[in-house]
Amino acid sequence: MDDHSLFRESLSRLLEAEADFRIAGNCASAAEALAVLDREPVDVVLLDYDLGEEQGSSFLESAKKKGFQGHVLMVTAGMSDAGTLRALESGAAGVFLKHSPPTQLVEAIHKVVSGETWLDSRAVRSLVAGASGKSDEQRNTQPLTEREHAVLKGVFEGFSNKEIAGKLQISEGSVKAAMQQLFDKTGVRTRSQLVRIALERLAQDWR
Repeated sequence: MDDHSLFRESLSRLLEAEADFRIAGNCASAAEALAVLDREPVDVVLLDYDLGEEQGSSFLESAKKKGFQGHVLMVTAGMSDAGTLRALESGAAGVFLKHSPPTQLVEAIHKVVSGETWLDSRAVRSLVAGASGKSDEQRNTQPLTEREHAVLKGVFEGFSNKEIAGKLQISEGSVKAAMQQLFDKTGVRTRSQLVRIALERLAQDWR
C-alpha cells in the first residue's frame, strides 16, 4: 500500500516475477487495502508509513480490529524513532527501507511470513543509540552485562551470531551463551521475539 502509483506498479511487477508470490491488491489508501482484506485472505501487506493525508498506523489499527491474522511489513523511505516504535507496537512485522536492494525485499517478505521480524539496521541504529543512554533500572528490566548489551546491539543491527562474534572478537559459542541469557531475562524464545519485546520496552520508557 503506497500513495505513489508509479512505485506501486513497479513493486507489483517485481513481486509478480517471484513464483511463490501472488498480488492480491494494489492500494493507495488504508480504506482500499481494508476492502481487499474483506474479499480474500492475505498473508502479507506491504505498507508505506506516509500515505499522503494519512499514516500507515491507521491501517494497522483498523486491520487489527478486523482480526487480520497476516503480517504487515512497513516499506518506507524513512520513519522517525517514535514512528518505528509505534508501528512495531501496533503489530508491524518490521521495517524495510525503499532504497534497499529489491532482492532484499523478497528476503524480508519470506522472513516475516515465517514469523520473523525484519528490521533494517539503518532504521534501528538511532533506537540503539538512544537505548544505550538508559540504565537497566530506567528500562525496567533485569540488568544486562556489558557483553549482553553488545550482543543485543548486534541483534538490533541485523547481524548473525557469527557476524556478532567477529565484530566483538569472541567465539560464536560465547554469543550463543549471551543470547540464551537475553532470552532468559526477557522471557522469550526467538530472536524476533527478543527484538520486539526490547523495542516495546523502549517504547514504554520513551512515552
